[in-house]
Amino acid sequence: MTLQPIYTPNNTYPIHKLAFDWTGWFKPSYPTQEDIRTAIEACRKAWLKDGIKPENFHFKSNILQILTLNEVGVDPISFSQRIKGRLQYALRQIGLRDSFRRKLSVRTLGDNTRNIVEKYIRSQAGKSNYVDPRFKRFLGNFTLSDSSIHLKEASHTISGRYWYNLHLVIVVADRRCPVTRNDNFTKLYDTCAAIAQKKGYKISHLSIMPDHIHAAIRGAVDHSPESIALGFMNNLSYVMGYNQCWSREYYVGTFSEYSIEKLQGETL
Repeated sequence: MTLQPIYTPNNTYPIHKLAFDWTGWFKPSYPTQEDIRTAIEACRKAWLKDGIKPENFHFKSNILQILTLNEVGVDPISFSQRIKGRLQYALRQIGLRDSFRRKLSVRTLGDNTRNIVEKYIRSQAGKSNYVDPRFKRFLGNFTLSDSSIHLKEASHTISGRYWYNLHLVIVVADRRCPVTRNDNFTKLYDTCAAIAQKKGYKISHLSIMPDHIHAAIRGAVDHSPESIALGFMNNLSYVMGYNQCWSREYYVGTFSEYSIEKLQGETL
């Protein structure tokens, strides 16, 4: 019998801030600033239905950047297709055909940079409020800092480059749940690594705590933040005996080498 997932989009409640920067390069001849604004406004309603909210844009020479805030179900590949495809159609409507070069880039951004997020995850065990120093040292065994994983590097596809970094936090639903037993820390730690390997993710930093888990992840570009979060929650529940271990509320946020404040542009 196939086990059904415990956690689904319909019964979970994400707390999220998912900022994506799409960058495209134009072929000659280039549109004007007003052409760009007209095209973006023409796309707004459709993008909102796609789960993509445009925030601002920056246009200089032949380069266009658009900053958006996205819903959890939007993966980077679909995002880039919706941005480029709808923009090209809107530009054709005002007489600009075959506007974009083939290559593009997508970068996730956040209020905090990669260094801050990774440092925060590394510090979880050390700053915990447990009186017994032996337990703090024990928790340190389940803190991963993998220097071979460089989240500042892009993933490359036939369409371009993607920097897709997520900070995931899942929380224990009940302190009586078996997750909090010491003998399960190794199982959770090893399973996180197995999930990443199977799904094509990279985990640079991980912290298994008695009541929550933090992870800094480079996601697969065809997987949405929602599918990544639910994948971890369901698989970790499975190894805990198909137990509803986790709160149905989880956090997922984007980050990069740069703060979201660095991307300045015209407000939309």
